[in-house]
Amino acid sequence: QVQLVESGGGLVQAGGSLRLSCAISGRLFDNYAMGWVRQAPGKEREFVAAINWRNGNVAYADSRKGRFTLSRDRAKNTMFLQMNSLSPEDTALYYCAADARGFGPWVEDSDSYDYWGQGTQVTVSS
Repeated sequence: QVQLVESGGGLVQAGGSLRLSCAISGRLFDNYAMGWVRQAPGKEREFVAAINWRNGNVAYADSRKGRFTLSRDRAKNTMFLQMNSLSPEDTALYYCAADARGFGPWVEDSDSYDYWGQGTQVTVSS
């Protein structure tokens, strides 16, 4: 089992930045993929970004490229999502998730993930 705890959400003005963290505990295998998925009120979950835990390769949803940066600290089993130039459209509950199948094209499917955190709320005011 893998346990995931997100932190770092909050209220920020448009154009601002936030850094989300995901603390990982339990049996995290090196071949897992770790990702961020978000869900805005009244909308379906959508993929944000994912990272190959072993080699650090990252995939981003097209609309997040250039504004969001995903990174990890393997020694601390922690993943980060740096979000810049935030807009009200980024308001959502952001989830940290783990995919036991590893890193492949499926990581962009938000339904692919096996383990989920409770989420951290990001609210961007205009």
